[in-house]
Amino acid sequence: MGKYRLTELVDVFPAHRDVLVKNACKRSAVLETQRPKHYGITSPISLAAPKEIDHIYTQKLIEAMKPFGVFEDEEELNHRLVVLGKLNNLVKEWISELSESKNLPPSVVVNVGGKIFTFGSYRLGVHTKGADIDALCVAPRHVERSDFFQSFFEKLKHQDGIRNLRAVEDAYVPVVKFEFDGIEIDLVFARLAIQTVSDNLDLRDDSRLRSLDIRCIRSLNGCRVTDEILHLVPNKETFRLTLRAVKLWAKRRGIYSNMLGFLGGVSWAMLVARTCQLYPNAAASTLVHKFFLVFSKWEWPNPVLLKQPEDSNLNLPVWDPRVNPSDRYHLMPIITPAYPQQNSTYNVSTSTRTVMVEEFKQGLAVTDEILQGKSDWSKLLEPPNFFQKYRHYIVLTASASTEENHLEWVGLVESKIRVLVGNLERNEFITLAHVNPQSFPGNTEQYKESDYVSMWFLGIIFRRVENAESVNIDLTYDIQSFTDTVYRQANNINMLKEGMKIEATHVKKKQLHHYLPAEILQKKKKQSLPDINRSASGLQSKRSSLEGNCLDSSRDTDNGTPFNSPVALNKLSKPESPPPTAEMERDDLEPDRPSQPTTPEKPLDVLPSSPVQGLSIPVIGSKTDSTVQAMPLPSGCTIPTVLGRNVIPRIIAPHNPAQGQQHLNGATNLMSKNPIPKRPHSPSLDGSPKRLKDNEAIIGLDSVFKESCAPEDGKRKSMDEGLVGSEPMPIPTIDTSRLQRLPSKELPDSSSPVPTNNIRVIKNSIRLTLNRCCRILP
Repeated sequence: MGKYRLTELVDVFPAHRDVLVKNACKRSAVLETQRPKHYGITSPISLAAPKEIDHIYTQKLIEAMKPFGVFEDEEELNHRLVVLGKLNNLVKEWISELSESKNLPPSVVVNVGGKIFTFGSYRLGVHTKGADIDALCVAPRHVERSDFFQSFFEKLKHQDGIRNLRAVEDAYVPVVKFEFDGIEIDLVFARLAIQTVSDNLDLRDDSRLRSLDIRCIRSLNGCRVTDEILHLVPNKETFRLTLRAVKLWAKRRGIYSNMLGFLGGVSWAMLVARTCQLYPNAAASTLVHKFFLVFSKWEWPNPVLLKQPEDSNLNLPVWDPRVNPSDRYHLMPIITPAYPQQNSTYNVSTSTRTVMVEEFKQGLAVTDEILQGKSDWSKLLEPPNFFQKYRHYIVLTASASTEENHLEWVGLVESKIRVLVGNLERNEFITLAHVNPQSFPGNTEQYKESDYVSMWFLGIIFRRVENAESVNIDLTYDIQSFTDTVYRQANNINMLKEGMKIEATHVKKKQLHHYLPAEILQKKKKQSLPDINRSASGLQSKRSSLEGNCLDSSRDTDNGTPFNSPVALNKLSKPESPPPTAEMERDDLEPDRPSQPTTPEKPLDVLPSSPVQGLSIPVIGSKTDSTVQAMPLPSGCTIPTVLGRNVIPRIIAPHNPAQGQQHLNGATNLMSKNPIPKRPHSPSLDGSPKRLKDNEAIIGLDSVFKESCAPEDGKRKSMDEGLVGSEPMPIPTIDTSRLQRLPSKELPDSSSPVPTNNIRVIKNSIRLTLNRCCRILP
C-alpha cells in the first residue's frame, strides 16, 4: 500500500479516513526525527564523519595547546563553581531581604527568587587559567538599579573573601567589579518585568526584553548571544576545542583585540560556530583547517550569519543595511544571532581586515602542511615577527607621573588608537597602518622624566608614487588630530592631570633597537603567550559600550567608541590594500638592515599603485613634476542589503555582477571587483579638515611630536637618510573651562573648545622624505 497516495487510500477506504491520516502523520514525524538537524542559513558543505587520523591530529592539537595554559584542571573548575554558587545564594538572600523592606506580601517574598547567569568565555566553556568571569544578576521588577549599586554593593562589602570591590555605575553597561575567593568577577545587572525570577528562567525568549530600559537590554545581551551561539552549533564539545585553538592562534598572531580594530572573543566564537555549521561532523583538527579555508576565501563584506535575522517587533535598533546607512560601510560584518542583531566587528578598518585576511591565508597554508604530515601544530602557534615585517614604524608612547594616573591614561589612549589608524589610512601616501596589539614598557633611560611609560608600535606601508624620485610626506596633522581627540576625551571625563603625555615618533626598522631589547626584535619560535588584552602595566581594558544605536554583543569583547557613520558615496576613496608582496620598492638611498643577525621576513614598505583616472594631487617636494592620481569613485559599490530577511549584497551603481554564484554564507555574489568605499574613523563626519600650513600657529594639547630619529641622536637626520623635520615650537597654553561636563563616553565634536589644564605644550612636526634607489619590475 506504500505506493498509493493518501488521497487515493481515503477514496478507497472512506470509513478509515481518520486512521489513515493519523498513521500518515506518525510516519512523517518519525522521518522528521530521523532527518539530521539543519544548522545555519545554508546546507552543510560536508557531512563526512572523522577518520582515525583526524582523532590523532586532534590529540596532537590538544598537546600543542597545553603549554599555553588554555585548560583549567578539575580543581580550578570546581572552585569556580563553588564561588558562583556562593554568589547566587548571596543574590537570592539580598533580593529576599529587599523585598521584605519594601513591604511585599510574605507569599511573594518566599518565591521572589533571583539568579546569577554567566556569559562570555566562561559560559562558552573556553576560558583560560586565571581568567575572570562575566556574570549577570537578574532580579524581579520591584528591584531597582539603584538598589543593586547601593544595598547589594554594601552587602558585598561585608562578605568574607571579597576584595578590590568597585562600582562603575556611569558606564554604558554599568558593572560592579570584585574578586571573590581569588576569582575576578564582573557583575552586571538587569531587572525583568516579572514578579518572580525562577531557577529555570530562559533568557533566550525575546519577550523578556519587552518594557526594559536600554541598560538592562545591554546587560542581557551578552548572555543571550552566548546562549544562542551554543544553541546553534551541532557539537558543543568540538566547538569549544576548536574555539580554544582559534583564540590561542589569534592571540599568538597579534589579531585578538576588538578595541584596536581586530576581532574580540565573541566574534571569533561566531566564526568558529559558522565553520561548525558547515562541517557538522568534523573533528576539531579538521575544523581548524576548514576555519582557515572558509574565511581566507570569504567574500567580505558579505556578512557572517549563524541564523536568519528575526524581527521581534520590539522596535530595538538592529543591524540592517536597508534602514541604517552606516551599516552599509562595515567592512567585515559578523552578526550576532540574538535579537537585537548587531555587528560585533564595527571597529574593523581596512588595515586590520587586510592583516587578518593575510593571517587566514597563512593559517591555511600551515594547516595544509600539518594535515599532510609535513609540520606540527606548534608551527601554527608561532608568533609573527612584527618588527622585521616593515621598514617604517610609528612609536606611540603614553606616560604619566604616577602609577595610578598611568593605569587610567594607558586605558584611554589604547581605546583611541584605532582613531590614529583611521587617520593614517586616509593619508594619500599610506597604504597600510598595522598596529601591534601588545604594548611594551618604555625604556627607563630614554624616558627619564616619566617613571611610568607604555609604548605601542604601528607598522606603516607607503604607497608608491609614479615617476617621482622623492616624495615629502607630512604626518603631523594625522597624529595631531589623534592626540587632540584623546586629550579632549580625557578632559571631558576629568581625567587629564599634570604629567599625562602622548608622544609619537616615526622610526625606521634599523632604529627600533633604541626602543626595544634585542630578544623582542628577534624572531623567536618559543615564547610565552602575551596577554594582549592587558597593557604592559597590567591594566585590563574591558569595556562595554553602546555608541549611537549599536548594542554590544558581549562583554567578552573589549570595545570602545565605534566610528561607523556613513560616507558620501561620491567621496573619493582609496583602493583596497593589496596583500603585501615580496617585490617592494626600496625607499631609502641606503638599504635598511635588520637590527639583529637573523633571517627576517622580507620587509614591506611601499606598495605599487596602478595609474588611474581621477583628480591630481601634487607631490610635495618631488624632483620631477609629477602627481599622485587619486582614485575616482568606483563604478560599482557593494552594499549588503536585507530582502525578506535574507542578507545579500546590493549594487548601487551600474556594474556587471557575476550571477548565480553561490557563496558559503548563503548570499548571491553580486560584489563589484572595485574596492568598497572606506568607512570613516574620525569623530568628525564632515570629512578631513584642511591640513595646517607650516606657518600657521597650532594651539593644541599636551602632546609632543618627536623628530624621526633615534632617541639619543641630538641632530636631525639629513635628507639623504630620507627624513625632514623642524625645530620644536613652544605653544602658548590656554585655559578653557567647559560650562557643562559631558557624559563619560561622549566625544564632543571638532568645534568644541580644546582645554589644556594649563599644561605647557611643545609640538614637533613629523615629516619624512621617501627616496627611491631602484624601480619595481612591472
